[in-house]
Amino acid sequence: MAPVVTAALGALGPLLGKLADLLANECGRLKRVRREIRSLRTEFTSMHAALQRYAMLEDPDHQVKQWVSLVRELAYDTEDLFDKFIRHLGNGESHDGGFKEYFRKTARRLKTLGARHGIASQIDDLKLRIKEVKELKTSYKLDDTASSTQGHATVDPRLAALFAEEAHLVGIDGPRDDLAKWMLEEENKHHRRVLSIVGFGGLGKTTLANEVYRKIQGHFDCHAIVSVSQKPDTKKIINDLISQVSRKDEFTKDMESWDEKKSIGKLRELLQDKRYLVIIDDIWSTLAWKAINCAFPEINSSSRIITTTRILEVASFCCPARDDQIYQMKPLSDIHSERLFFNRIFGSEERCPYMLIEVSKAILKKCGGLPLAIISISGLLANRPRVKEEWEKVKRSIGSDLNGSQSLEGMKNILSLSYNDLPPNLKTVLLHLSNFPEDYLIDRERLARQWIAEGFISEERGRSYQEVAESYFYELINKSLVQPVDIGYDGMVHACRVHDMMLELIISKSIEENFITVVNGSQTVWESSQCSVRRLSIQDIDQELASELSKKDLRHVRSLIKTSLGCIKHLPSLAKFEALHVLDFGGCRGLTEYDMDGIENLFQLKYLSFRRTDISELPSGIVMLHDLETLDLRGTSIEHLPATIVQLTKLQHLLCGNHLWKIPIGIGNMTTLKEISGFDITMSSVGAVKELGSLINLKVLHVRFTVKDEESQEYKIHAEMFHSSLCKLGSHKLQSMRIDGGNSSLFKLLDSWSPLPSCLQRFEMGSPYSLSKLPKWITPALTRLACLNINLSVITEEVLGILGELPALLSLTLYTDTVHKDRLVLKGTGCRCLKEFFYEPFGEGAVTLLFEEGALPKLEMLQLCFSVSMAKAYGFYLGIEHLPYLKDVHVILDNWDATSSEVEAAKVAIRASPTAALKRRAQKTC
Repeated sequence: MAPVVTAALGALGPLLGKLADLLANECGRLKRVRREIRSLRTEFTSMHAALQRYAMLEDPDHQVKQWVSLVRELAYDTEDLFDKFIRHLGNGESHDGGFKEYFRKTARRLKTLGARHGIASQIDDLKLRIKEVKELKTSYKLDDTASSTQGHATVDPRLAALFAEEAHLVGIDGPRDDLAKWMLEEENKHHRRVLSIVGFGGLGKTTLANEVYRKIQGHFDCHAIVSVSQKPDTKKIINDLISQVSRKDEFTKDMESWDEKKSIGKLRELLQDKRYLVIIDDIWSTLAWKAINCAFPEINSSSRIITTTRILEVASFCCPARDDQIYQMKPLSDIHSERLFFNRIFGSEERCPYMLIEVSKAILKKCGGLPLAIISISGLLANRPRVKEEWEKVKRSIGSDLNGSQSLEGMKNILSLSYNDLPPNLKTVLLHLSNFPEDYLIDRERLARQWIAEGFISEERGRSYQEVAESYFYELINKSLVQPVDIGYDGMVHACRVHDMMLELIISKSIEENFITVVNGSQTVWESSQCSVRRLSIQDIDQELASELSKKDLRHVRSLIKTSLGCIKHLPSLAKFEALHVLDFGGCRGLTEYDMDGIENLFQLKYLSFRRTDISELPSGIVMLHDLETLDLRGTSIEHLPATIVQLTKLQHLLCGNHLWKIPIGIGNMTTLKEISGFDITMSSVGAVKELGSLINLKVLHVRFTVKDEESQEYKIHAEMFHSSLCKLGSHKLQSMRIDGGNSSLFKLLDSWSPLPSCLQRFEMGSPYSLSKLPKWITPALTRLACLNINLSVITEEVLGILGELPALLSLTLYTDTVHKDRLVLKGTGCRCLKEFFYEPFGEGAVTLLFEEGALPKLEMLQLCFSVSMAKAYGFYLGIEHLPYLKDVHVILDNWDATSSEVEAAKVAIRASPTAALKRRAQKTC
C-alpha cells in the first residue's frame, strides 16, 4: 500500500506560502487578521510536520488515512477562503496617492465590510474544524502509530522474475542472445565490463538479466545474484554475495560479526583472482551503487556485472567506461504480446475463440507491451468465464481491479514501487497527469505552466519556477514513469506519454486522495459526499453526465481541463466555478455554444487556454483576470485582442492566433511578459512597436512582417522602429527570435544588430527573402546560439567557415535561391557540436556537398538536396562515411535536366553509402 498523504502535502505547501505572503502585505497590517493568520500558520505548520512523518508509513491504517483526508480538505478550504478575503480587500495591493488614495481605500473597505464580516465568520468555523482535527489526532494516538515499526513481513514482488521458467518467456530470445554475445566478446582485453538494463517497472528487466546470466554463467569462475531494493542494507547485500561465491564454510562462519568495511574487504579478497559474473538487481540510487561497486575489484580477468534499474541516471552512473553498455528495455511487440497472452490463457494462440479476439486486442492495447501487465491480466481472465461480456467488464474495470483483485496485486506492487520512491513534490505532479486520457501526447510547456498555476512549484536554489517545473518533468522521465516523445536536437524532450498501466495506477491514487475527478463516461467515479470536487478532467461526457455534474458543488474546483470533443455546451457555466486556477479548453470544438458568462469572476485564474478551438471572439471579462499568467490563443479564429488586454500586468505568456494581429498600445507596461507570438509589426502602430523594447523580461519573440509596399515610407519607419526595439531586447534576456516575412529593408537593418544579443539561443527566418550575405552579428561571440535557420543568396565555404566557428551550434538550416555551379566542401575543422544539418534550396540546381574526414563529427541528422545533373560533373560521392554518428539521412533528389535512369542511379548510389547506423530514405521531387 502506498502512502496516502501526497495530495495533503501538496495542498499544505501552497497554503503555508500564501499565509506567509499575507503576513507581509497589506492584509497583514489589519490587527485581528494578522493575529488570525499567525495562529492558522502555526497550526498548519504543525499538521504539515505530522503529514511528513505519515508519508514514511508504507501501509498506513484507516485512522491515518481518515485524518489525512480531513487535513487535506481543511487546507484547501482555508486557501479558498483567504483567496476570497484578498479579493474583497482589493488584492492587498499598496498604492501611494496621499489623501485621494486614503479615501479610496476607506471607501473600498466600507463597501466590502459585509463580505469581510462573512469571511470573519468563516474563519471562526475553520478554527473549530482545526480544533476537531487536533483532538481527533490525539484520540487516534496517531503519533504512536507513526513512531511504531510495522513488523509484518513483505513479499518481494520481483522474486518470480528471477525464477521464471524459460519455456514461459516470450520475446526475450533476441535481446538475450545479443547481450550474451556482447558479454563474452573481447575476452582477451581482460578488463571488467558493466551491462546496465534500464526501463519501466514490469518490462522484464530482471527476467532478461537472469536469462543472460543463465546463458553465460558457465564461462565464469563464480557467480551471484542479489537484489538491492529501495532501502538497501549494504552489509547484508555484501554478505549475501560472499555466501554465494565462497566455497568454504569456514570462510563465512563469523560473517555476522563483521562490520560493513570488513565484509567489503572479504568479498574483494574472494574475487581477487577470479573471473566473476554478478547480477545487482533493482538499484534505486547512485549512492547504493557506489557503496556496492567498491566491493568488486577491477582486475584483469574479464569479469562482468549486470545491473538493473528503473532510473536512467543510475544506469549511466553504473556504466562510466566507454566499453560498458546501457540497454533500454522496450515493450513487447504486438505479435509477442498476443503470443504471451493467449498461451497463458488457452495454451496456444490458435485456441482463442473468435468472439474474444477483438476484446483481447483491446485489453492488450491497454497493457502496452508490458509483460507483467499481460501476465497479471491473463491470470485474471483465466479464472473468468470465456464470454465476451465478462471480458469487456474486465477491460473497463482494469483500473479499479488494481485495488481489489488478488490476481493483479503483484503488478500493482511492482508499479507502486516507483510511485512510493518519489518525494511528495514529484508525486503531486505525477498525479496531475491523470488529467489526460490514454495515449494522449502531453506537451512539456503546457504541463510546466499548469503545475506553476496550481501552486505545485516553488523556487529552489535560485532557479525560476519554470526551471524547477521542467526539472520535475525530466525527473519523471529519468525514473521511467513517463515516456519521452519528440526529443529535439538539443536533447530537450518536447512531450511525453504515460503508459496505460501507470496511468491506471495514478488515476486510482487520484481518486483515493481526492486529487482529480476524471469524468470519463461510465468509468466516472464521484468523490464521497464529505469531499468537495477539487479538480475536474473532462475526458468523455454526454448530456446525462453533464447534468449530473451540474448538481455538484463546483465552488472549490481548482482546475478544469477538457480533453474530449463532445458535449461542451452542456458543461456547467463558468459562473459555478469560483476557485479556478487552470482553465484549459485546448482542442475542444463547439466552444462558441458554451456559456462563458462569469469568466470575469475567476479572480484566481492563472492559466487560460483556448488553443485549437473554434472560438472567434475573446470574452470581454478576460481583462478582469489580473492574476493571469498564460493566455494561449494559438489556432483560434480570434482576429484581434481587446485594447484593455494590457491591464493584465502579470501575464507572462501571450500566445496569439493565426490571424494578423496588431500589437496593443500599452504593451510596454506588461513587463512580466516572457513570451509573445502572433503579432504583425507592419499592421501595428509605430508607438506599439517601440514599446516592445520595454519588455525587459522577454525571452521568446515570434513576429510577422506583412510587406505590401516595401518602398513605402511607412514600412521603412516600422522596420526602423522594430530594429531599435530588437536591439534593446537583445541587451536583456532575449533567447529565441523568429521573423516571418520581411524584405531587404528589414534585413539590412538587422545586419547591424547591436549590442550583440548575448543570450540568444535560437534565430529563425521564416521568410522567402534571401540575405545577400551573412549578418555581421553572427560571430563566434554568440556563445549560446544553438539553432540557426537562415536564407542566404550565396553559400560559400567562407560562410560555412564562419558558421563552423559558432561554439554552441547544434542545428543549422540553410536555404538558398541561387543555382550554384561549384561543389561545397565541408572541412574537418568546424561545427564540432552540430547534430542537425538541413540544406534546402528554393531554386533549381542544388549544390553538391562533400564531407571531408573529420567534418561534423557529432552530426546525427542530415537533410539535403542532391542535384542529379551536377553529379554528372562531380559524381555521386558525398563522403557520408566520414560522419561517424549519423543516424538519419533525408535526400531530396533534384531531377531537373536529368533522365530517369540517371535519377535511379543516384538513388542506388546514395543508398549504398557506407554508414552503418544510417536509416536511408531517398525522395524524388519533380
